[in-house]
Amino acid sequence: MIGKLNHVAIVVPDLDKAVATYRDALGAKVSDATDLPEHGVRVVFVELPNTKVELLLPIGENSPVAKFLEKNADGGMHHICYEVDDILAARDKLVASGARVLGNGEPKIGAHGKPVLFLHPKDFCGTLVEIEQV
Repeated sequence: MIGKLNHVAIVVPDLDKAVATYRDALGAKVSDATDLPEHGVRVVFVELPNTKVELLLPIGENSPVAKFLEKNADGGMHHICYEVDDILAARDKLVASGARVLGNGEPKIGAHGKPVLFLHPKDFCGTLVEIEQV
């Protein structure tokens, strides 16, 4: 069921500084910033040969990552995203195995324009997991 690692998401308090770190210090290719108001974040993707790093900056009062940044003022790893072929089949299998899907259980469109779901961190070794249909 689980496919390749799509990205690791890092919440940052200063997106420009984070972009400069990845672009200038590490020499990575970095996308332009995109606002996703429905998710309460501004995102930038760092392209790597084998995956991506997603840099997240909270926008708006209802941003789910704002609380993360309140607890972790310097930022840090927020979630890990795995690819799946069929998000509904993956969801149903995960739920049947006892995993909890966050939200209403229905996929939303993520930053890549593809359906995504988030899984409760207590069910995955303390890590928030996103699955994305490819």
